[in-house]
Amino acid sequence: MIELAEIEAARDRITGAAVRTPLLRLRVDAPADIYLKLENLQPIGSFKIRGATNAVLLAPPSDRAAGLVTASAGNMAQGVAWAARELGVPATIVVPEHAPEAKLAAIKRLGGQVRKLPYDDWWNVIVTSRLDGTDGLFVHPVQDPRVMAGNGTIGLEIIEDLPDPDAVVIPYGGGGLTVGIASAVKALRPDTKIFTAEPETGAALAAALAAGHPADVDYQASFVDGSGSRRVLDTMWPLVTPLVDGALAIPVAEAAAAVRMLAERARVVAEGAGALALAAVLAGRAGSGKVVCVVSGGNINPAKLAEILTGASG
Repeated sequence: MIELAEIEAARDRITGAAVRTPLLRLRVDAPADIYLKLENLQPIGSFKIRGATNAVLLAPPSDRAAGLVTASAGNMAQGVAWAARELGVPATIVVPEHAPEAKLAAIKRLGGQVRKLPYDDWWNVIVTSRLDGTDGLFVHPVQDPRVMAGNGTIGLEIIEDLPDPDAVVIPYGGGGLTVGIASAVKALRPDTKIFTAEPETGAALAAALAAGHPADVDYQASFVDGSGSRRVLDTMWPLVTPLVDGALAIPVAEAAAAVRMLAERARVVAEGAGALALAAVLAGRAGSGKVVCVVSGGNINPAKLAEILTGASG
């Protein structure tokens, strides 16, 4: 768990980079009263600006002088590239080969240098926290406590805007968003349940909770590129398990339907991962009462969005 004081300090530190996003009531026929935490409205279209900014600003200037490095499917990449541009240092981003073009284009607009790797090699960079042959401060997209503290500022805002949520549903990729938000929410309202949502094509946390330990799953790439993995990071397992009340595996077709609903009913553009929480709630998997869905980002390829809006199932 990240200490509440560290999350509160992070909120002050990232002011001016990240914005306070709204909590929007979505009035649809559903088993719960749905509230959307719209992190797609951040300057980079994703919550990642919170954790990246906090981690970089806490690092000694000498460590970041040679530049910043991260491994990301796209959103953390933009957060690190944004921070690097503000500091006037280079950013090197390693991405999996299936990373969507919309995210790659955004990295390049921010001045980041992109290196594509096969998924297994990219995942190894995340596991080892190292990209051979590259200088600079490695900002881990998940397991850095400074990143998690920055992510936790979302939890502070949720409880300030809705003091009594029955549950918060968070898309799960590596666990940094979950640990951050859940640390804040559980500190301020312990009775609130925390659920994670992953695509069925990479539901590593659901598999780990069922097995009682991290276990490999048959990961398959999909348009839900910002969530899901082949295995829960061993370093994150002891942090995540005390905070999570359930892990939900969501069919990709349901995620696509949630993307479509967000666009049609709320005029919200969400990427696949950003729609997972809503998909879980619409299917009744997160219970009833007041349920917050974290819309983690909106960086979806326009062509893919057009396909989904015209009826494609992902």
